[in-house]
Amino acid sequence: MSAAARLYRRERDEAMLVRTLDGLMLIYHRPSGITHIVATPVPEILAALGPEPCTARTVLERLAEEFDLDGADALDGLVGHLDELCALGLAYEVAGAA
Repeated sequence: MSAAARLYRRERDEAMLVRTLDGLMLIYHRPSGITHIVATPVPEILAALGPEPCTARTVLERLAEEFDLDGADALDGLVGHLDELCALGLAYEVAGAA
C-alpha cells in the first residue's frame, strides 16, 4: 500500500492538553506523560488531520486550502511528518486501511 493511501487520525482530544506559548505549541500527552514542544507545521497538521481517519492526501488538501502546497514533494514531506507524529503517539495509523 502506498504511503499516501494509508489512513491516519489524530490522538483523541481528551488525551492531549494543549497550550500555546510565544508561537510554539506545548502538547502534554496524558497517556505517555510526555510534553512535546512543537512549532509550525505540526499544529497545522494536527488541526487538518482531525480525529476521524483520513489519508495523507486528504490532509494535504485541507492544508492547501490555507497554505501554498502542491505536488509530490509536499505529499512526501507530509507523510514524513505524519509518521513522526505517529512515533510520538500524537497521531495513529489506522489498522485495516485499504
